[in-house]
Amino acid sequence: MRDLETRYLERLAELYPTIAAASTEVINLEAILNLPKGTEHFLTDIHGEYEAFAHVLKNGSGAVRRKVADVFGNTLSNRDKQSLATLIYYPREKMAQILKTAKNPEDWYKITLYRLIEISKRASSKYTRSKVRKALPPEFAYVIEELITEKVDVRDKESYYNAIVNTIIRVDRARECIIAMCELIQRLTVDHLHILGDIYDRGPGPHIIMDKLMTYHSIDIQWGNHDILWMGAAAGQRGCIANVIRICARYGNLDILEDGYGINLLPLATFALDTYGDDPCACFILKGAGAAEGGEAELNMRMHKAISVIQFKVEGQLIRRYPEFGLESRMLLHHIDFERGVLELDGKEYPMLDCNFPTVDPADPYRLSDQEQEIMDRLERAFCNCEKLQQHMRFLLAKGSLYKVYNGNLLYHGCIPLNEDGTFRNVTLWGRTYCGKELYEVLDSYVRKGFVAVDEAERERGRVTMWYIWLHENSPLFGKDKMATFERYFLSDPETHRERKNPYYRLLEDEQVADRILAEFGLPSQGSHIVNGHVPVRQGSGESPVKCGGKVLVIDGGFSKAYQGETGIAGYTLIYNSYGLILAAHEPFESTEAAIEKESDIHSDSIVVKRVAERKLVGDTDVGREIKEKIQDLEKLLGAYRSGAIVERFPIKGK
Repeated sequence: MRDLETRYLERLAELYPTIAAASTEVINLEAILNLPKGTEHFLTDIHGEYEAFAHVLKNGSGAVRRKVADVFGNTLSNRDKQSLATLIYYPREKMAQILKTAKNPEDWYKITLYRLIEISKRASSKYTRSKVRKALPPEFAYVIEELITEKVDVRDKESYYNAIVNTIIRVDRARECIIAMCELIQRLTVDHLHILGDIYDRGPGPHIIMDKLMTYHSIDIQWGNHDILWMGAAAGQRGCIANVIRICARYGNLDILEDGYGINLLPLATFALDTYGDDPCACFILKGAGAAEGGEAELNMRMHKAISVIQFKVEGQLIRRYPEFGLESRMLLHHIDFERGVLELDGKEYPMLDCNFPTVDPADPYRLSDQEQEIMDRLERAFCNCEKLQQHMRFLLAKGSLYKVYNGNLLYHGCIPLNEDGTFRNVTLWGRTYCGKELYEVLDSYVRKGFVAVDEAERERGRVTMWYIWLHENSPLFGKDKMATFERYFLSDPETHRERKNPYYRLLEDEQVADRILAEFGLPSQGSHIVNGHVPVRQGSGESPVKCGGKVLVIDGGFSKAYQGETGIAGYTLIYNSYGLILAAHEPFESTEAAIEKESDIHSDSIVVKRVAERKLVGDTDVGREIKEKIQDLEKLLGAYRSGAIVERFPIKGK
C-alpha cells in the first residue's frame, strides 16, 4: 500500500495539475500572508434586540466611523463625516431623506460617489483583489472594481473616473450604485464576526437576528445559556420548551413563537383562561418593553402562570428521573403546605405570595393534569416540526460551539467551573468525570447528539444534557448554585432569591487562574486573552470590563434593555484589527428612525486595550498558519513533479 503522503500529494495534484498551477498558488498564498490581518468584531448577549444589534453590525462598533475619519481627516467637517457614516449604515433610508431636500441631486450623487470610492479603496486595501472581487455585488461588480482599482497605465485617471461616474448618473443608476458601495464598505470593514452567546430571550427579534446571521459572510458563535435553552426546546426537551415559553411570556414576547416561528399557543391560552380566569396572577406581571396592556396583558399573565406551573412539574419529573444530577433541592411543589399557604425551604417556613394551584394534586404534585399533558404533547410536536426553528438551530450547530480558540483569544459565554482555590472543578456526567477543556468538549458532543444521534438513548441523553446546561450548578453556561425561579415568583424574602456564583467570577482578577485557563486550552500566558460574555459589567458602580491586567475582557453586549438600568450603559463590544484590541462602551440605542433622521449613532467610548508594536499580518493569524501549511504541501508537490514522482497532467484540448 502506498504511503499516506504520496496519496495526499496525488489528490492535491488533482487541484493543481501542473508545475505552473502549483507555483501560481504558492505565489498567491505568500502574497496573502503579507497583507494586514482582517478586522474581527466581537458581540455578545444580544437578547433579541434586533434594532440595536443591526446598528452595531452596520457600524462595526465604530470601525466604519474610524474608516471615514482616516480617509477624510480634517478635509470634511464632523457633521459631514457623521452624515456620510449614516449613509453607509442606512443607504436606502438616508438617501431618500437627503434627496427630498437636495437642490441639485446630480451634484450630490457625484460628490457622494467619489467619497464612497475613496472609503472603498481604503476598506479593500487589506484584501487580495480576488477576495474583493468575490465580495462585490454582482450587479455592479465590474463598475466598482474599475472605480476602486488603481489604473497605472491610464494617463488621465481623472477623466477616466469622471467618465464612469458621469455615466452612472446619466443612465439613472446612481442610487443603486451608492447602495451597493455602502454595503460593500460594511462587508469589507469587518472580516469576521464572533457572537459570544445569547442571541435569544428577552428582546422581541431573535428570529430576525438569526435570519441576518445566516447571511453573514464569515461568522462563529459560542452558545449562550439562552441559546442552549432554545436548542433543547427545538430538540423536543420538555423542560426547555416550558422555560422558553415562560420567558417569552414574562417579557411579553409570545409573538416570537406565534408570528416568528408559527407555533400555535391557542391551546395554552384557552387552558390558561379556563384554569386561571378568576386568578389575578399578581406574581406574574410582565417585564420589559414588550409588556402588553389591558385584556392582552391579563391573558399573557394567565398564560405566564399556566406554563410556569407546568414547568415546575416537568422539571420535577426530570429531577426524579435523573437523580445523578443532584437537583432534588429544586423540587419545591411538595414542600408547599396548601392549607396554611407556606413553603418549607431549608428548614424554614416562608409565606407564599400565591397559593392558587388548581392543577396541582398535593398527593402527587408533579403529575401533569390531562389538559396539561395534552398541551405539552402539542407543544413538543410544534417545536420539533417547525421548519424555520429547525433551520435556525441547524445553523447554530454548524457555526457554533461551547468555546472557540481564535487568533490567540479564548472565547466563551459563561464560566469555567472552578473550585474555591482556583483549580478546575471535577464534574460527573453520565457516569464519567470531567473538568476544564474536557468538560466543554463532552458537553458540546452531547448537545450535538441531542439532534443527530442514531441511538435513541444517546439522543435522549443529549436532549436532557441541554436542560442540564441551562440550570445546573456545574454547567459552564450557568455557574450558580441554583436557579431560583420558583422563589422569585412566590417568596418575598430576597435572601431566598440569591443565586451564589461559581468562584470563577471572583477569581477573574487572579493572574494564576487566568494563566491556568489559557494553558488548559493550549494558549500561552503572554499575548493571549480570555474574551468572556454573559456577565453584565456594572460600569455605573465603577466596574471595569478589563480584568487581570488586560488578560480577561468581559464584553456583555448589554443589548437587553432589562439590564441597562443595572449596568448604566448598553454594554461593550470588541474590535480586533491589525493595530490591536479596541473595546467600545455603548450608550443605549434610541431607534433606527433616530439614527437616520438625527444621525444619532450609538455613542461609544473606545478604550485601546492593546496596541501592537508592529502591524499584525495575515501570516500572524490562525488562517496564516493554515496557509503556511498549505504552502509547505504545495512545495512538496512541486518537488514531486520535478523529481518525476508525480507526472503533470496537461489538459487535452476540446475536453
